[in-house]
Amino acid sequence: MTKLLEHAIEKLSQLPKEQQDELARMLIKTADGEQTPYVLTKEERMDVQAALREIERGEFATEKEMAALWKKCGL
Repeated sequence: MTKLLEHAIEKLSQLPKEQQDELARMLIKTADGEQTPYVLTKEERMDVQAALREIERGEFATEKEMAALWKKCGL
């Protein structure tokens, strides 16, 4: 097992049991080759396109905004 996978499992073990089970099912399906590619909704495609246009314009989140996001995500 790689260090990154060990670290991920350590982080996941801190989640509620229901989330752990759902993520475990996803990993097993992926490892078995059963996980189908995610298909974006129309809204998600539009969001991605808008984000790509922001990148082209050089619009990026500030360090403060990123720190707030990481904190919100518990990282």
